[in-house]
Amino acid sequence: MGWIGETVDSVKSLQIRQVLTQAVSLGMIVTSALIIWKALMCATGSESPVVVVLSGSMEPGFRRGDILFLHMSKEPIRAGEIVVFNVDGREIPIVHRVIKVHEREDTGEVDVLTKGDNNYGDDRLLYAQGQLWLQRHHIMGRAVGFLPYVGWVTIIMTEKPIIKYILIGALGLLVITSKD
Repeated sequence: MGWIGETVDSVKSLQIRQVLTQAVSLGMIVTSALIIWKALMCATGSESPVVVVLSGSMEPGFRRGDILFLHMSKEPIRAGEIVVFNVDGREIPIVHRVIKVHEREDTGEVDVLTKGDNNYGDDRLLYAQGQLWLQRHHIMGRAVGFLPYVGWVTIIMTEKPIIKYILIGALGLLVITSKD
């Protein structure tokens, strides 16, 4: 039967104690990943310290599949900075450059207008209906670094879910059949 037969025999020969040990190990890995993510959130001040560029709107600076590292500080946002923001009514955050900054005289709060480097016009058509500027609560963070192309793994698994399920199944099988 080959590899599949050996795997089935391996799963059948597992004892309850081995299965529990593997389950606890898997739980520790997942918990560690969550702790690292939360620590990054605290260290960067951003609700999402790492994002993947999903479109070509920021080319040539950032390409589809690049991973951006975000940081959110109390410093005012300035024109020219690249920010990641959420718009009311949209699930997916947008990565674009700040092109205008408007300071309100009455409160001192700063509103910003954004645009993708590869787009013709500003982002007012992307904002919620009637919204002309982004406020600070819309902005998730400023881009402070990037890794080119590494985000393609996320894009492929999102666009082709069968690959994600095969990968998760293979990793699960590996964890279950591991004798260590």
